[in-house]
Amino acid sequence: MKQSTGRILTTHAGRLDGPPDLMQTSRDVMAGRAIDAEELQPRLRDGIADVIRKQVEAGIDVISDGELTKFGFGSLAYYGRRLNGLGKRPLKPGEAPYMALETNERREFAEFYKELQFLPAPSERAICTGPITYIGQEEIKRDLELFKSSLAQTNAKVEEAFMCVLAPGWLEHFFYNEYYRTDEEYLFALADAIKHEYEAIVEAGLILQIDDPALPDTYDMIVPLPSLEEYRKFAAVRIDALNHALQGLPEDRVRYHICWGSWHGPHTHDLPLKHVIDLMLKVKAGAYSVEAANPRHGHEWKLWKQHKLPQGKILIPGVVSHASNVVEHPELVADRIVLYAGLVGRENVIAGTDCGMGMRVHPQIAWAKLKALSEGAALATKELWSR
Repeated sequence: MKQSTGRILTTHAGRLDGPPDLMQTSRDVMAGRAIDAEELQPRLRDGIADVIRKQVEAGIDVISDGELTKFGFGSLAYYGRRLNGLGKRPLKPGEAPYMALETNERREFAEFYKELQFLPAPSERAICTGPITYIGQEEIKRDLELFKSSLAQTNAKVEEAFMCVLAPGWLEHFFYNEYYRTDEEYLFALADAIKHEYEAIVEAGLILQIDDPALPDTYDMIVPLPSLEEYRKFAAVRIDALNHALQGLPEDRVRYHICWGSWHGPHTHDLPLKHVIDLMLKVKAGAYSVEAANPRHGHEWKLWKQHKLPQGKILIPGVVSHASNVVEHPELVADRIVLYAGLVGRENVIAGTDCGMGMRVHPQIAWAKLKALSEGAALATKELWSR
């Protein structure tokens, strides 16, 4: 994984909006409609090529495929093609379809969340019904071929490219354990299965990004709230499961992304980073991507005064946010980058986004934010390398 040698490199957290027809297909899948995977291939290739070009035009150095192949990402429609042992059942009275729909914050701000809910809540719960095994070899092979062929089609000159996969602890958030004797057994079964996808991405020469909102975010999804000690024990098991899945992979080909969720809500119940920063740094990754522009977490740069970034590791602070339609000024972006560079070293900072922009802000705003990101990185580079 490249460091910021000579200039501040730029990246983002993964999800971007593709052409309108693909965005509509994604919404259709989320609404439960079936898709023809083969019929989609030419459209996906062109769509991925389009987001690659736009990333390059915006000045992004380390790019993704926009996660355009991830229709219904996190759903049974998506992971049911990759993992055996998943199913669904009707909801029982008082149950939530998945953890994010039953939180302490949703209870406090019930009126707000009732108005925010623009899609009907699912009437079924996705569950683990049997032994978890990986069956997605052809799926990941197709995803990789689409991304690499789209890169070749555009002839884009980029520093590096990455693909995203969920951590075991975040997969658990979507699929409740109703088969394994303990949740720990379930987590390690998920880890043993999903590591095949991790390995395929690294073997293809791409950077693997592990998406794990679960590390800080699951705290508020446990009702009533656990003690901090109880939650740290809970989270530590999930870090162990992730490291089990990453075993044997070179750390410098892995980056680890955490955030506090992509929804536009108050986030007053977010677990402060200070309670899990040490657990995050135990993940066997070469880079750590963290929300830092969100106004609920913009102050947490101070933690890096006490917590030393391990030798040879990279920090990817979010310096533009997915949580607002306001496009950050490049000078503010530069100030944020310079602040982090002063704490962990300029070569150890890659400027990023808080979370994925796709389906979180309007595409025009997303691309404007990424342009502001690259312009801010250029300003920061001038300041940092002129000292």
